[in-house]
Amino acid sequence: MSMPTTPSANGAAPVPQSAVDSERDVYDVTIIGCGPTGQFAAFYAGLRGARTQIIDSLEEPGGALTAIYPEKYIYDVIGFPKVLAKDFVAQCDIQARRGEPTIRLNEEVLELAAVEDGLIRLTTSRGERWSRSVVVCAGVGAFEPKRLTVPGVRELEGRGVHYFAKRVEDFRGKDVVIVGGGDSAVDWAVTLEPVARHVTLIHRSKFRAHEATVDELEASSVDLRFPGCEVTAVHAGDDGRLAAIAFKDGEGAEHDVACQELIVAIGFVADLGPLKTWGFELQKNQIVVDKITMGTSIPGVFAAGDIAAYPAKFKLIATGAAEAVTAVNHAVTFYDPKARLDAGHSTNIMEKRDKSVAVSPVPVPAD
Repeated sequence: MSMPTTPSANGAAPVPQSAVDSERDVYDVTIIGCGPTGQFAAFYAGLRGARTQIIDSLEEPGGALTAIYPEKYIYDVIGFPKVLAKDFVAQCDIQARRGEPTIRLNEEVLELAAVEDGLIRLTTSRGERWSRSVVVCAGVGAFEPKRLTVPGVRELEGRGVHYFAKRVEDFRGKDVVIVGGGDSAVDWAVTLEPVARHVTLIHRSKFRAHEATVDELEASSVDLRFPGCEVTAVHAGDDGRLAAIAFKDGEGAEHDVACQELIVAIGFVADLGPLKTWGFELQKNQIVVDKITMGTSIPGVFAAGDIAAYPAKFKLIATGAAEAVTAVNHAVTFYDPKARLDAGHSTNIMEKRDKSVAVSPVPVPAD
């Protein structure tokens, strides 16, 4: 790649990249978010020869897959008929590290600003980071589960009531009740059906999950209580743990279900946090982007994955991967206008790189 100059924000002559580098630790591409989309963006940026850093406020890579459901199967990623979320994240991590990016976990980006010399300054919980371009892959931002507001539920959180269910083995041989009707609730019901002693799924409306998963659910032994069914109370046993739940059916009749575990999967409240103040055009908790370039309203800043909004958007991991490639390629041409937009197939890029390494002169020790 040719040595670029750093574009100037005020129209002055570009600043030579080497001069800027001598004053600050400047990266070519900074990726905000280390979920699957951010991980793939890091891999692709490395493929383009970009000096890359990833920043994420969570303590582990993987975003929501790691934080919420590491042992739940996901079905809609290319190459895997089904794969545990934690295993998929592990492979994404290996791929992301191929270009040796700097990975900064447990670090929150608080401010983002384009400065006079054309660089982007990111103020984080650990200091200042500098970059020539940024790709925001922050998913839905910070997420908090929607709480079930019925008598007894708060007192039993952590004692049988779960909003984040991470380990399948915790439910082996148990009577489990799941509340919800979206992808997460249906996926958990299907995943736990062969593990738990008995699974009951309670929902007030129709299921809003992938059709194939709903078909699998309806063919399973899961006790389906819908539509119009709502949990009205949870009850503790003598040991202080969950012992049963009460629910009302569509006709108003009350029922009790004995259970040791309750998974509440009724959605999350997303919060973009500081990102809301950075100057993006926002739409329903997402950043509006150019569908062609993934560019945001801030020059040099791009977005990919669930955080990006444009017409006919599909919120899928597979979609995020394609958006990451688009965002990274346009980021590269933003800070280096002489670079090619399309770098070609990854096989050709890696073969050229391998040959370059193979022909590099090896220092000969002096006698």
